[in-house]
Amino acid sequence: MKKWQVIPAIGIALLAAGAYMVNREDAGADEIAVAMASLDIMPPAVKRAPQVVREAYQFAVANPDVLSEIPCYCGCGGMGHTSNYSCFVGVTAGGSRQFDGHALGCSICVDIALDAMRMTERGASVQSIRLYVDEAYSKFGPSNM
Repeated sequence: MKKWQVIPAIGIALLAAGAYMVNREDAGADEIAVAMASLDIMPPAVKRAPQVVREAYQFAVANPDVLSEIPCYCGCGGMGHTSNYSCFVGVTAGGSRQFDGHALGCSICVDIALDAMRMTERGASVQSIRLYVDEAYSKFGPSNM
């Protein structure tokens, strides 16, 4: 993995920068605000990425409780990824969290995270998000869970 793909101690950065709640401009009246990590704590490669990729990283970092329960179907299980969350954030052998650059170049990872974000905004449970993801993405490859 290249240096620009990983920044150690994301947990410390999250504590320092915090997460903030966002209502996206296109949100409807019945949608709820979701936690989104600050773009300020993201590595340069994420900051330069297209908006959809930035939003997926911001949602992933701020919502590990959601994405760690959602599988990915891009074939990343062989890389050691164990959920959609691990496509964005990894854990070192020492237990510290760090950004993972895999999702920078994987539209399946990003699409799953954005679907989870939209469903979270609509109040969907993690179970219903997982059912949707399993149904919609299993045709692309094996689950990493």
